[in-house]
Amino acid sequence: MAAFVCNVLIAYVVYMFCRVAYVLENWDIFSAGWERLNLCDVLAGGLRFDTAAIAYTLMPYAALMLLPLPLVWRLRPTYQLVCKWLFVVANALAVVLNLCDAVYSQYTGRRTTSSFFSEFQNDGNLMQILGVELLHHWYLVLLGVAIIALVWVVYRRPHVAVPDAVHGKKIWREIVFDVLVFGIAVTLTIGGMRGGFSKAIRPIANSNANQYVNSPQEAAIVLNTPFSIIRTIGKTAFADPHYFDAEELDAIYTPLHPPVADGPMLKRNVVVIIVESLAEEYIGYYNPPSHTPFLDSLIARSLTFSHSYANGRKSIDGMPSILSSIPMFIEPFFVTNYSLNRVSGLAGELSHEGYTTAFFHGAENGSMGFQAFARATGFQRYYGRTEYDADTRFGGERDFDGTWAIWDEPFLQFYATTMSDMQQPFMTAVFTASSHHPFVVPEAYRDSLHLEGHPMHTCIRYVDMALRRFFATAQQQPWYDSTIFVITADHTNISEHDLYLTDIGRYRVPVIFFDPSGTLPVGTLQGTAQQIDIMPTILGALRYNRPYIAYGKDLLHPSKGDDWAVNYNNGIYQYVEGDYLLQHDGTTIKAFYNLATDPLMQHNLKAQPEVQQRLSEMERRLKAIIQSYMQRMIADDLVIGY
Repeated sequence: MAAFVCNVLIAYVVYMFCRVAYVLENWDIFSAGWERLNLCDVLAGGLRFDTAAIAYTLMPYAALMLLPLPLVWRLRPTYQLVCKWLFVVANALAVVLNLCDAVYSQYTGRRTTSSFFSEFQNDGNLMQILGVELLHHWYLVLLGVAIIALVWVVYRRPHVAVPDAVHGKKIWREIVFDVLVFGIAVTLTIGGMRGGFSKAIRPIANSNANQYVNSPQEAAIVLNTPFSIIRTIGKTAFADPHYFDAEELDAIYTPLHPPVADGPMLKRNVVVIIVESLAEEYIGYYNPPSHTPFLDSLIARSLTFSHSYANGRKSIDGMPSILSSIPMFIEPFFVTNYSLNRVSGLAGELSHEGYTTAFFHGAENGSMGFQAFARATGFQRYYGRTEYDADTRFGGERDFDGTWAIWDEPFLQFYATTMSDMQQPFMTAVFTASSHHPFVVPEAYRDSLHLEGHPMHTCIRYVDMALRRFFATAQQQPWYDSTIFVITADHTNISEHDLYLTDIGRYRVPVIFFDPSGTLPVGTLQGTAQQIDIMPTILGALRYNRPYIAYGKDLLHPSKGDDWAVNYNNGIYQYVEGDYLLQHDGTTIKAFYNLATDPLMQHNLKAQPEVQQRLSEMERRLKAIIQSYMQRMIADDLVIGY
């Protein structure tokens, strides 16, 4: 028994080492709020989640060690060796998952969940990417090897004494003791998995980590990756919160957009450019100095907004948000059971009006589930790496970046020329790939575009050049002047400025509408835009004459109070309205900030009397958005029947 307890304590030490490594690897993210953290709360929360993870992962080991089995079994060296291997392998997996996540979560902003395996199930280059990361983070590899080796060395093998019972004496004391110990172990294991023994406690989930920290992104400190993965396996993401009855809900918020009744539809082409990781932080128009001279000049001739946000932190969050006006709540829409719902989007709606539609992505066909989602939402054609390689006008396999996709410069040229072969009016979207880990650009540009600092900035300079060349080609096409262009990002990436390291700052992306004909207004409007606003804004600009479902708002025809954005961050809903930000866990208010006077979110105003009315109004609106989303997902009510 003593050896078992000692080994369990070793597991706790392993998780502690991994947590320290995680924090140090992500220190730029956590350092700003470190002084305001209550370390006792963080340690208590970490202990709670580590206990749950250890209870899950060491269950086979504990069963073999503590089951009331015949003594002659437990005395065998082979039996004890199996126990040791179970213990070491379980902890080795925990070490690998935690240390890998120390790197991967820099791009996602949260601990990895089981959805990771669904996200990348169609990508065959993960082993190559993993190999690159092992080289770049060799110190974490060495740390992991050292921890695993130490576990093997310090593992304590139990000393099983031969009791008198073996020599023919009574054995009832041994049986009672074994059964008692096993019963206690089962009770403690269940309590550890649940996060406590109180009847009021439901099994803890990732969102419970927020009670120990001040901001959603800090929840990753308290969590561990094995728990985060285990507790999200096979979970149903959505549940109706029943905040309001049906009549009250529709009065507060509805995603149903009625037809625009101010004239015949304008059948102009629509081109949506989703730029991988194009954070607002990198664009000089918003945040000098600039890495994007071309985009800066284009934005000066476009419509953009003083505040604009992504609705998720991953590529698979961006596509539904931008093209179907579906935000990411709880888990990416792609990997939930509700991805099988009937769902429309810009392509599907415009197809009803005779549009030709196509989606372009230079990665392997099927990568990230984009091809499946594109087809489900009404895109008639899909152009991926297969189609690019088959087009003899371009470089084919020579233009592959070696990791993810065709380089952006040639693929955007392919995009521009392929659209010239399509019948107008058309609606197309392209998802770029080059501004992505491992942060490299074609050999021909590595000197001319190189920039000191993070290599991501060099990638952004390359993408900006590729976009300049794309628009130079597009200007020469017959469809250019009758096209509305939308440029945005799927999500943000590496951040260096304090403003973009906050809970909401990590969602700041551009939302740009460029109209060569000059029909749309030009300039920076004071207001809040988000990815899910793109679909209703475009349909409004075209005077689309059918009802449809979209969770965003029409930025060109706003209703009273339509100055908001919403996203979901590590168990916390973030709702921006005007200058204020509300953070809510679906049950209670966690924080309330004035972003105009406190952009770094250092002063929580939720207890201040003067903001209570505004806070209450915003909470009511947020709850209505959440409930409408959950109800329609569950009921498969995302499309208006014709």
